[in-house]
Amino acid sequence: MANKKGMLILFSGPSGVGKDTVLSVVLDKDKSLQKSVSLTTRGIRENEIDGIDYYFISTLEFEHMINNGEVLEFAKYGINLYGTPKAPVDKWLSEGKTVFLKIEVQGAQKIKEMYPDSVAIFLMPPSMEELENRLRSRGTESEEDIRRRMQIARDEIKKSADYDYVVFNDDLDSASDNVLAIIKALDFTYKRMKNYISEVIKDV
Repeated sequence: MANKKGMLILFSGPSGVGKDTVLSVVLDKDKSLQKSVSLTTRGIRENEIDGIDYYFISTLEFEHMINNGEVLEFAKYGINLYGTPKAPVDKWLSEGKTVFLKIEVQGAQKIKEMYPDSVAIFLMPPSMEELENRLRSRGTESEEDIRRRMQIARDEIKKSADYDYVVFNDDLDSASDNVLAIIKALDFTYKRMKNYISEVIKDV
């Protein structure tokens, strides 16, 4: 059987929609999936772990990595920088792994241009009211931050039309199962199966 080609999944959604929680459940349900850890210059939140949730680095360190070509993409979100370290992603894809890249909407378009075969999934809140409730329940943002994030969320949701799939996060278990169903279905597309098909008919 031919070697399985790696697959890059771009996973986006507005702040507060539950990307980390859904992705954590997805990875727990399917241990073969790999999560790319992003870089950020924002402060670490309670219960977050450096190197697991993000690589928390200074703006100076971030800029140094950009200058050295070590960042696949980066974007400014509010007052903070977010980016993707390049080396781990390329390594996992070369090993045939399915790699989840939790990424801001701004960065997803750049990655899609660099990796045309990547698949983009947008995690949607059940309503804007629920999204605001989730942001407030975190207790980590000021009133000004919440207003700013809600405006950014409206702009991001409009861009969900550019994504391949949209999953509503109204129930954690259902949302994670729907993401996994997408991954499973992608494995059986012709684009993913053509190497296997060629091997089957090569002696005909």
